[in-house]
Amino acid sequence: MHGAEVTEAPAHAAARIVADKPLLRFITCGSVDDGKSTLIGRLLYDADLAPDDLIAALEADSRKHGTQGDDLDFALLVDGLAAEREQGITIDVAYRYFATDKRKFIVADTPGHEQYTRNMAVGASTADLAILLVDARKGILPQTRRHSVITSMFGVRHVVVAVNKMDLVGYSEDVFRKIEADFRDFAKHLRFASIYVLPLVAKDGDNLVHGGAANMPWHDGPPLLTYLEGVAVEDVMRIAPFRMPVQWVNRPNLDFRGFSGFISGGNIRPGDIVRILPAGRDTRVSRVVIYDGDLESAVSGQSVTITLTEEIDCSRGDLLSSPVSPAKVGDRLEARLLWLVREPLALGKSYLLKIGTRTTPASVSEVESRIEIESGLAAPIAAGETLAFNEIGEAKLSLETVVACDPYVENRETGGFILIDRITNETVAVGMVKTVAASERLVEAPLMDLSYASMEGVAVERDSYRPSRQRSLVKAVSWLIPASVSAFIILYAFLHDVARAAEITAVEMIAIFALYYFHERFWSRYTYGLEARKGAASGVDPGI
Repeated sequence: MHGAEVTEAPAHAAARIVADKPLLRFITCGSVDDGKSTLIGRLLYDADLAPDDLIAALEADSRKHGTQGDDLDFALLVDGLAAEREQGITIDVAYRYFATDKRKFIVADTPGHEQYTRNMAVGASTADLAILLVDARKGILPQTRRHSVITSMFGVRHVVVAVNKMDLVGYSEDVFRKIEADFRDFAKHLRFASIYVLPLVAKDGDNLVHGGAANMPWHDGPPLLTYLEGVAVEDVMRIAPFRMPVQWVNRPNLDFRGFSGFISGGNIRPGDIVRILPAGRDTRVSRVVIYDGDLESAVSGQSVTITLTEEIDCSRGDLLSSPVSPAKVGDRLEARLLWLVREPLALGKSYLLKIGTRTTPASVSEVESRIEIESGLAAPIAAGETLAFNEIGEAKLSLETVVACDPYVENRETGGFILIDRITNETVAVGMVKTVAASERLVEAPLMDLSYASMEGVAVERDSYRPSRQRSLVKAVSWLIPASVSAFIILYAFLHDVARAAEITAVEMIAIFALYYFHERFWSRYTYGLEARKGAASGVDPGI
């Protein structure tokens, strides 16, 4: 490796050391020609993280495709497509993996051109941190604002604003401070947990790996790599409620039936209760299996196969969920959409919505607001208006079938979705769930509320009743009428006198009615002879 110290540690020991380091996923984004690829290439070069063969290829490529004269063009370390090298731009997302003594990194170098915004969104969807490049000469541009809104929309909570090309503005502190103030004012509504702004010159390596740039003594913050090694990014998904979308029913033989998928939240172990959504059936986990055997437990980020203690209908598209904090189930979504194609969104048009492993027909019934790129805030739009290319807005969607999902702010894996054109099979939008609701035609099954409690041996809460005076009165009357009619018929058969039979029946009716009513009221006050039953309220006669 270029400039790296070679150790004699065994390969498996080195692998274990790397595996024990925390991982940070980050992206570089910003407007066109702000220096995103150059920053990553120079960072890898100065940190001695580029292999020797890659450096040799870079030297050859710089002579053929370089834009820096006789110097190395570090952008070519990550711009690998022929079209990217010919045009000197980034088109596709380029991923690079590297590790320092303190941390592992996966970086996604994303394009800055407006037409490739969809590729930038792909990189942002899995990132923990975003490095937002700004050309010091141009300041905050519309595409800079758009990428800021998109990173916030995808749940990225940590941002580094890298003010690049400071050499072209004479290393001016005033220029840097103005850009910093402009961005902080713009981003105050974007819910970023941390914003770090630093000046740098990517092509020269100023403030990338080594701090204290001679030309910028007024900046006393850490260099970029040092900040990336130390930034605290919370792994909240390991303590979140359990979620695993079922990708595949694993049935290699008659004796094994498991459900394979990627754990997108929480943890699981044999014996745990899980709920199968959207059906709402609860069951227990029998085994947690991977390719080389069973696991005692598995956590978010692992791909596993889960077997259940019961033979229950479960297939691709279902969601295994915690029964204590289950995912939401419904066919009406409120979501934030990023529209990705030239053809405007059509209200009522049938698209395919893919969320997790489930795909269902869906349509957009209403667009409520549009995000203004200049301010980053939502603004209402006129009735009937929709979203155009690269616009972001709040929308309501109607689904043909129910889905199980979470709000995106709670779980990025189970709360994010895409819309697909049914004719061209093109991804037309990416969305983040805000709320989930069920339409009036859907009735929630009682099993979804009762099954978890019943499996745990907990008394299922049911409505209980005590007889009222009105109930006793109605029961007495409803029993007395057929009995009196029968008595009248029998009396008339013996006496052959209608009047006499009616008099006797009337007296009997009054007497029996009074006796029955007071008998009911007397026994409704006592529990003698009643068997205790779980879930039944004390003093309630189960036969009444």
